[in-house]
Amino acid sequence: MNSSLHEAAARIEALVLDVDGVLTDGGIIYGPGGEWKVFDVQDGHGLAMAKKTGLKVAFLTGRTSAAVQRRAEELKVDVLLEGIVDKGIAFRELSERLGVEPGKICYVGDDLVDLPPLKEAGLAVAVANAVPEVKAAADWVTGRGGGHGAVREVVEALLKARGVWDDLIRGFAGEDE
Repeated sequence: MNSSLHEAAARIEALVLDVDGVLTDGGIIYGPGGEWKVFDVQDGHGLAMAKKTGLKVAFLTGRTSAAVQRRAEELKVDVLLEGIVDKGIAFRELSERLGVEPGKICYVGDDLVDLPPLKEAGLAVAVANAVPEVKAAADWVTGRGGGHGAVREVVEALLKARGVWDDLIRGFAGEDE
């Protein structure tokens, strides 16, 4: 991450994520019990660390899914907006609900519907598996794909830029002061 991206990351107060293709690899499994999605456990742990350090977290998705509702509840996500058609309008609503101006929000997306919030966010991130137009609109493209650690990669970068990563690691290592 270059110095201007590091500076932008240091100002971030909230992380807003698309779900399908970002928190998952975009695959959807239909079974007798409904829709299934696979989430990366390290992404989840990253989000828990983000929350622990004071970052607000929200999910913004065009689909409605019991699996996503459960994951959001499990991770104590601040806001979940589902069934969204216009993500630009929804992003502004999230900004108000979170009490964080758009310039202090990091948005992570992968597809064309993510372009409006990417353009408004203080830090626009595309996952490695994003479509070319989204990558072109992003400030940063992750090395990892959606559902395979991309969210954890973003969280670690944000926490390092905010200067809280080393303290967090010391806490996990049992070296709290």
